[in-house]
Amino acid sequence: MEMFFRVLHNQRLILVTFNLVFFQIVVFGQNKINWISFEEAMELHDQSPKKMLIDLYTDWCGWCKQMDNTTFNNPVIIEYINDNYIPVKFNAEQKEMIEFKGKTYEFVKQGKRGYHELALTLTSGQLSYPTYIFLTENLEVIQPLPGYHDEIQFEMIINYFGGDFYKNTPWNKFKDDFKPKTRAKLNHKTGFRPH
Repeated sequence: MEMFFRVLHNQRLILVTFNLVFFQIVVFGQNKINWISFEEAMELHDQSPKKMLIDLYTDWCGWCKQMDNTTFNNPVIIEYINDNYIPVKFNAEQKEMIEFKGKTYEFVKQGKRGYHELALTLTSGQLSYPTYIFLTENLEVIQPLPGYHDEIQFEMIINYFGGDFYKNTPWNKFKDDFKPKTRAKLNHKTGFRPH
């Protein structure tokens, strides 16, 4: 009988814990972007293909930290990225080798620092930090996008690529018609120009 009550008690604890976690997710929403490594992203992509958003950064990049502290803390941005992309944090100066699409990429020492060959490849040789690289479900580069972007700019951009509008809608038309959910104020016009 005592064993029965232990099992019942454990089941209740599991149910209460599940309900609390579910309640926090529903009530408080997603509170951060679920960034993962490039290697983890490849494994996840193999299981469930999805567009990728790669945040190409370095440890010394001030604008990278600014994006993390502002744009990437916006609840609208967080929810859209988590729902529509596999979000990847990729240090452009990491030393670990990475295999991507059948090729091995390595770190190349240059001066005091260096760069990762995959970062150079994904940006078409235009290394700049931060850079946001959008990949299709087939791991083809849609576009690398360098620089800092405020919440409204970035909300437009992630919707443009995430919603496949880039395939049929010119950027200026999309930008003119877009209704942001973000509550941040737009301080300047976005200089983003898709290829």
